[in-house]
Amino acid sequence: MFGEILEKVRRTAPLIHNITNYVTVNDCANILLACGASPIMADDLDEVEEITSICGGLNINIGTLNKNTIESMLKAGKKANELGHPVVLDPVGAGASKLRTSTALRLLNEIRLSVIRGNISEIKTLAYGAGTTKGVDADVADKVTEETLDSTIEFAREFAVRTGSVIIITGAIDIAADKDRAFCIRNGHPFMGSVTGTGCQLSAMIAAYVTANRENALQAAAAAVCAMGLCGEKAFARMTELDGNASYRNYIIDAVYRLTPDELDRGAKYEMR
Repeated sequence: MFGEILEKVRRTAPLIHNITNYVTVNDCANILLACGASPIMADDLDEVEEITSICGGLNINIGTLNKNTIESMLKAGKKANELGHPVVLDPVGAGASKLRTSTALRLLNEIRLSVIRGNISEIKTLAYGAGTTKGVDADVADKVTEETLDSTIEFAREFAVRTGSVIIITGAIDIAADKDRAFCIRNGHPFMGSVTGTGCQLSAMIAAYVTANRENALQAAAAAVCAMGLCGEKAFARMTELDGNASYRNYIIDAVYRLTPDELDRGAKYEMR
């Protein structure tokens, strides 16, 4: 099932507009190329509508906000809605500052979002209007465990009902949910946390997968989550005693580039709830 989704990404090579942060912009561009899509990065207010119009999907990431890009995000998001293009929101650090929280809530309220992807603290901030994070990481008190998994799935489904979006909560256990179904995904490796931007890369990949498979956004988003986690596993298996997190970052991109549909189908670890 997931292999067909990846195959369609590579066959259609969707062009994805990214308004993202300057910490990971290059990694997001490279992960899109690796998975078979094409990236374009544009955040000036005078061109975002035009760029959005020539793309198939939009990825909005609030990791390094400023007053100019906030308006660009809103303008691009509304244009994508007008054209019927998928929009992914990555509310990086929502809850860490008033600006991030208010901006994330404004994007949620003014743009129709296809997918919202964040850690549990960021998603809770959007759902409840306020929250706390450890910088851009989830608050320890929020982390999803086996004991809290069922309640977190229920929370994700309820938020999906309210927003009409697919909700992706990433962590040690990843959850991809709409109002009816949820995927519990167990791919990934703890060392992924040693690299800045794996979450940003995932959001860009989700935009590509959903744009190429817009008739089934939940499965497409879940496939991207499995693919990224599986590639994190494959990258770690390649590590030697001379390698560190910089090598690991490159190995993840290599693994995404070389991932086959059959490998994704065989390696995806998930259950439906």
